[in-house]
Amino acid sequence: MPAVRRALGRLPEPVRFLLNKHRELIRFAVVGGTTFLVDNGVWYALKLTVLQEKVVTAKAIGILVAVIASYVLSREWSFHTRGGRERHHEAALFFLVSGASVGLNLLPLYVSRHLFGLQHPAVSLVTEEIADFVSGSIIGMLVATAFKYWAMRKWVFPEADARPDVVRATSRLRVVTDDEDREVA
Repeated sequence: MPAVRRALGRLPEPVRFLLNKHRELIRFAVVGGTTFLVDNGVWYALKLTVLQEKVVTAKAIGILVAVIASYVLSREWSFHTRGGRERHHEAALFFLVSGASVGLNLLPLYVSRHLFGLQHPAVSLVTEEIADFVSGSIIGMLVATAFKYWAMRKWVFPEADARPDVVRATSRLRVVTDDEDREVA
């Protein structure tokens, strides 16, 4: 982490303060970006091969794979200092909230495909792909992400600093001079 500390040390104090203050949200966003790639990678792999006729099912499978990755990353990194519940209770709540998020994520894709009829042959393949991506990967994901962040902090990981034995490396960011960096090396 010395490279990260050096990079953060070069930022102006107000920026470091904001990054430190909102580190949980930033970490949640990084986990979300990672699981976005997992979700869409699985979705398109299935959609373009074995589940060509079942696009919503392919999306659901992609989301479920991403949810499993999200639990591990959220518990161990995004919300690593939060807790307040036994692990099995926490996991059950996580997957319950994630289940609701899956529904929120799939709803715009379902509406696009089945209510608006934005699928081939009624529209071109390009229009279908754009509609699928916008409704399934952008609108659905944004709605589900906002709900999930709120619900994770409210129900799944409700107590801040519940695991104080975890060392918080980013709790105090300071400028590391070249002399100090040489001393450590």
